[in-house]
Amino acid sequence: MARTAAAGRALVAALREVVGSAVEADVPLARHTTMKVGGPATALVRVEAPADLAGIALVCDELRAPWLILGRGSNLLVADGGWPGVVVALGRGFRGVHVDGCAVEAGAAEPMPVLATNVAGAGLAGFAFGVAIPGALGGAVRMNAGAHGRELRDVLEWAEVVRLAAGGRRERWSVAQLEMSYRHTALPDDAVVVRARLRLERADAAVIAEQMADMRQWRRDHQPINEPSCGSVFRNPEGDSAGRLVDAAGLKGHRVGGARISEKHANFITVEHGARAADVHLLIRHAQDRVRAVHGVDLATEVVLAGFADVPAGFEGGP
Repeated sequence: MARTAAAGRALVAALREVVGSAVEADVPLARHTTMKVGGPATALVRVEAPADLAGIALVCDELRAPWLILGRGSNLLVADGGWPGVVVALGRGFRGVHVDGCAVEAGAAEPMPVLATNVAGAGLAGFAFGVAIPGALGGAVRMNAGAHGRELRDVLEWAEVVRLAAGGRRERWSVAQLEMSYRHTALPDDAVVVRARLRLERADAAVIAEQMADMRQWRRDHQPINEPSCGSVFRNPEGDSAGRLVDAAGLKGHRVGGARISEKHANFITVEHGARAADVHLLIRHAQDRVRAVHGVDLATEVVLAGFADVPAGFEGGP
């Protein structure tokens, strides 16, 4: 869904009336994603308070502009044509960590590895796996992110969200209400996670630090962490591994343009300088087709696809 230049200018102007100079026009999203590809957003807004979200929601509703919530850009692929609406980035006002006994409250923009390191230093166990998740807490909650046999639902007590389609209403969802399952929650598309509370356990900080060091080393040994990627491309089907299926289909090292399925881990796609989002998208579709033909398995994407013609426009989000 393209927007005319005039419609784009009107959208930017309306947003600036609400949140002032925090609005940027025609921002290349390649700068804001770990994949380092993708076209521009009509408008990028960095918000510092939940009240800003309510104003943005009203503008998007009035001008029929889609929005995209941007975390750290680690689970997001944006089309070369960009995003024809508003990209909302949570600023430092959505960071901060408060420890109260074994409970930890943190802002949604808090990077998962930083949060994991902070709570480990406080002698709190159960969240060491967060060091292996490159996104922010908000996105991790939304998708029930996990690593090394643990998931957010194992430690989450509640999440506070702002509902964009409800005038910016704030709601608190318990872990039971979230109905968390593998890479899924019951959060509606318009719910922006702004804060969350974790329930952890006391343990020896040195032991937790050692666990986290092992997890970091495992990532270095098994994942292409020094190359641009979006993290895991596909969700693991029940009882199997997406990486194993892609590898067994003979696709390790397969490339389209500047995008390649990693030789190190087949559930990662890496890109070289000059690659296009279209290269990555075509490679994703090729891998899905090949795995379906070889194994009879339909691989669902874990990465959020934004702005592609075969993905419906609307509310979308990425960690």
